[in-house]
Amino acid sequence: MSKKKAFALRLNEDMLKAIEKWASDEFRSTNGQIEWILMQALKEHNRVPKNKSDKNKSD
Repeated sequence: MSKKKAFALRLNEDMLKAIEKWASDEFRSTNGQIEWILMQALKEHNRVPKNKSDKNKSD
């Protein structure tokens, strides 16, 4: 698994509350839910980053 990097994310209060509720409904942390949402968007638009280990397999 790739290394995780922390950064500040600013969201309006209503959006954050909606994400927190969604996360709770899915038994995820708020951070985990945001990561899941972002990964779904990347998959939908065919922009999922390749793993470094996958790159080494083709060498």
